[in-house]
Amino acid sequence: MSNEFLNIKNLHIHYVTEEGTVKAVNGVNMEINKGETLGLVGETGAGKTTTALGILRLVPNPPGKIIDGEIFLEGQSILELPEDEMRMIRGNKVSMIFQDPMTALNPVMTVGEQISEVIEIHEKLSNKEAFEKAKKMLELVGIPGARAVDYPHQFSGGMKQRVVIAIALACNPGLLIADEPTTALDVTIQAQVLELMNNLKNEFNTAMLLITHDLGVVAEVCDKVAIMYAGEIVEYSKIEDLFENPSHPYTRGLFGSIPNLDEEVDRLKPIKGLMPDPTNLPSGCKFHPRCPHATEYCKENHPEDTEIAPEHKVKCHIYTGQVKPKGEI
Repeated sequence: MSNEFLNIKNLHIHYVTEEGTVKAVNGVNMEINKGETLGLVGETGAGKTTTALGILRLVPNPPGKIIDGEIFLEGQSILELPEDEMRMIRGNKVSMIFQDPMTALNPVMTVGEQISEVIEIHEKLSNKEAFEKAKKMLELVGIPGARAVDYPHQFSGGMKQRVVIAIALACNPGLLIADEPTTALDVTIQAQVLELMNNLKNEFNTAMLLITHDLGVVAEVCDKVAIMYAGEIVEYSKIEDLFENPSHPYTRGLFGSIPNLDEEVDRLKPIKGLMPDPTNLPSGCKFHPRCPHATEYCKENHPEDTEIAPEHKVKCHIYTGQVKPKGEI
């Protein structure tokens, strides 16, 4: 039996608008095994959320469209499935914690009703049985079951996030997609939510795709990490390898932007420039306009994945020997 739960091959997702075609995801390859956590890291606009929506086939259409690629869940191709079969996968086999808990909940339904709705659909329980299970799910995420009759506005931001996690985990999914689950929370609540998600993941042996721009969060909970830039995964590695040997110039730039308690420096080194416009992506390597090592070769040729260590791939011409780095790399 294969241990692989999710396998994405050469995924391309575009948003076709009157102003132009937004090339949001450009040839993403990704694998997640059962019980494993993969961190998907990148700046705003890198294509992280679009990739997650593609896995659930929730890319808004129009204007969004999956142009090319394959997505397999436990060996089953999901891009060809009819919509009614796909609905049975969402919330059951794959669940998603959406980015903002403030807008993810229905304000006119009690939290208990919102959790039990998922359970009724997928587990064919009666209304009463589903509501009792909803109470147990609330208790599992640290909220008293008696509060199932309360409405979202009666909860704080951190508690709303816990409710969203309870909804996502209600049917014990094989894969949990967490889209920046701690962004809207203060630091102490962030730590509690991350610990809760980690404990529940281990308890149910759930695979997890954690979308974030916080490398500290990645270090805390992930087994592997994929660094995303302009719709492409530019570096893919086990977590220890990435922190010990960040190799792509963009990854090194991200680490250079983080304060280090062991070093005394006057200023951090931010990455120069901005993310490229996805309607007008650069030729060749997408990072070349911001890369300190870029040459004419980088501007004209698109890099392919190069394996520099076991399970450590980098998309950069430096590692194929075509480009010599300017200084340290």
